This record gives sequence, structure tokens and C-alpha cells, in this order.
Amino acid sequence: MSENIPEKGAVIQKDLETYAIIPYIPGGLVDPATLIKIANIAEKYNAKTLKVTSNQRIAIIGIKFEDIDRIWEDLDMKPGGFIGKRVRSTKFCPGTTHCKRAEQDSIKMGIAIDEKFQGMEMPNKIKIGVSGCPNSCAESRVKDIGLIGYRKGWNLYVGGTAGIKPMIGQLVAKNLTDEEAVEFIGKIINYYQENEKSKRLGRFIERIGFERFKNAMIP
Repeated sequence: MSENIPEKGAVIQKDLETYAIIPYIPGGLVDPATLIKIANIAEKYNAKTLKVTSNQRIAIIGIKFEDIDRIWEDLDMKPGGFIGKRVRSTKFCPGTTHCKRAEQDSIKMGIAIDEKFQGMEMPNKIKIGVSGCPNSCAESRVKDIGLIGYRKGWNLYVGGTAGIKPMIGQLVAKNLTDEEAVEFIGKIINYYQENEKSKRLGRFIERIGFERFKNAMIP
């Protein structure tokens, strides 16, 4: 094998022989027992390294193809590193649970978004960031869809991206409740699925025009 194996959540590495897998750790928040379990299993199967990813996950890198299924069985965790044109795992800050600056519960929101949208097939990858305050520790303004918490609710931004040609997300709605924010994200995803074939969300919005996109979201 010398390619990604999406159904196993396995990403081929540079050597074209070994793989990386990423168990799902919501928001990078993990209890000590789970952290120890991941490390012990990585050691058991002679993984080359563990990497804390930019999307708040722990990648187990350098594992053999024949060990992938056994590792997942030992971990007893679902995959968190979705590959290709899908909604990726949400990046979110500690929110009101742990941070004195937070205005909104970003952990609750991030998990709710993952439960509803994570892994859905898209015209291109969708990255979502949820920040509990304007400090935007989850980099919400450079995500395809970003939420930033304020005292009155969530502000929702669309079309951001980092990478080679960065774009700053544009404000599309203000002061949303938790339920309204999740519903609005669903509208964005549905409209994107129905009207685009391959471009990232920000490039799609750029193509059709922000006002047209916004009007479709808020008739």
C-alpha cells in the first residue's frame, strides 16, 4: 500500500510504507488516563513518534499497515483525522469551562458541531473554529466557518482560510444562540454542497459574491 486509507483513518507517510492515525480528542482536551493509553499503545506498536497537531489532535506516526486495525481496536476511540473533502474536526478553545476571558461555552459548541457535521462529504475540505471570546484562540477568522463568542452570543464568520493564499472570514451573523449557530452552520454547509463542485468555501463566496451568499443565508 502506498496511499491514504480513508476508511481506516490512515495517512501514508513520506516513506510510502508507514502510516499515521489520529484518534478523536475533542478540542485537544484529554484526561491523563487516555493520554497514557495513547502513549502506551504507540510504544507497543513501535510508532516512530507522537505529534500534537495544529488542529488539537495527537497523531500516532510511523505505524505499519498490518498494525492499523489492531491499534484502533486497542485504542477503542473513533478517528479524528478526516482525510480529503470532508468537514474536519472542529478546533475550539477551553471556553467558559477553563478560561477566565471566555464569554461563551466553546467546548459545548465545538462538540455539538462535531456531532452534527464532522466527516460529512463536501466539495472541498471544511475547517471550523470556535473561540469563546474575541481573542480568537481557535483562529476562527481563518477557518472556512468560524464562531467567536461575545457576551450577547456568537458572531459567525465565513470564508476564511490560511495556507498559500490566506483569506479573512467575513461576518455573516451576530449574537446567535447556540441553537441558532448550529442551525446557521447547517444552512452554510447545505448551500455550499448544492452550489459548488470543488472550490474552498471562501473561493466559492468570492466567485458568487458575498452579498448574494449572505442573502441566501438570511432571506
